[in-house]
Amino acid sequence: MIECEGLVKIYKSDDLEVVALQGLNLKVEDGELMAIIGNSGSGKSTLLNILGGLDHPSAGSVQVGPWDLLKINDDELVQYKRETVGFIWQNNARNLLPYLTALENVEMPMMLSGKVDREYAKQLLDWVGLKERMHNKLHQLSGGEQQRVAIAISLSNRPKLLLADEPTGSVDTATSDKIMGIFRKLNQEIGITIVIVTHDLTLAGKVDRVVAIRDGLTSTEFIKRNPNMISDGGEALDNSQNQGLSGKGKGLQEVHEAYVVVDRVGRLQVPKEYLTALAIKDKATMEFDGERIIITPPKSLGG
Repeated sequence: MIECEGLVKIYKSDDLEVVALQGLNLKVEDGELMAIIGNSGSGKSTLLNILGGLDHPSAGSVQVGPWDLLKINDDELVQYKRETVGFIWQNNARNLLPYLTALENVEMPMMLSGKVDREYAKQLLDWVGLKERMHNKLHQLSGGEQQRVAIAISLSNRPKLLLADEPTGSVDTATSDKIMGIFRKLNQEIGITIVIVTHDLTLAGKVDRVVAIRDGLTSTEFIKRNPNMISDGGEALDNSQNQGLSGKGKGLQEVHEAYVVVDRVGRLQVPKEYLTALAIKDKATMEFDGERIIITPPKSLGG
């Protein structure tokens, strides 16, 4: 569904240049439910905006389904945003029209595309648990209910890809769990690909795959192997400086593996903290034992 290679985004303002993405590589399979995590300024929201057609990449390649987002023209971009991708913002005001009912909000994108389907709009609100609230206006709904309306809106034109920017960032834990449950249900029942951008590492146990972004690069990938990784206490990956595999949850290291990105010419993006821990600077020793590649500090000339 998504393939980014060497993706670069540079923002320019007068004499200032800010590199938000610097050669990012990412692949997302069709039908995946995955999360992208990273600290503020890591480039994760920039990536989501590019995937959503809201921002244009500076260089590299980014393919979403049949669409090449580096070469797409304005007319194609309108079609892409209407038919291929749905977007959910953390701020409900960016998704919702306050003077309309929940049902009318869901129907609005359909009207703009000339394909109003009231029964499908009702079905969407039923899917997100708002069947009894569809005729309520937004001021009559809680923040969590408004976010669920936003999810229904994002699906109104039957997109292939759903992008969510901090969708649980402004709700409590119980509502967050409910929203993540909706994502899981939609992913399983209609097969939509869902990419969630977040800084909340507790989501790691609620999706199929988590990719960490640091300094505009896909640095370390966590593959969740145990669906019950998150304990009752909400324990998750430790958000330390290294975004590594240390964790508070019991057995956390046993249920995660760290993957480094390999580009087309075979280069590895090894997390800097791993290299620092081994005192590896400009050179390293690499050995192949028939099954594994082992990277160690360079051996001394005498040894």
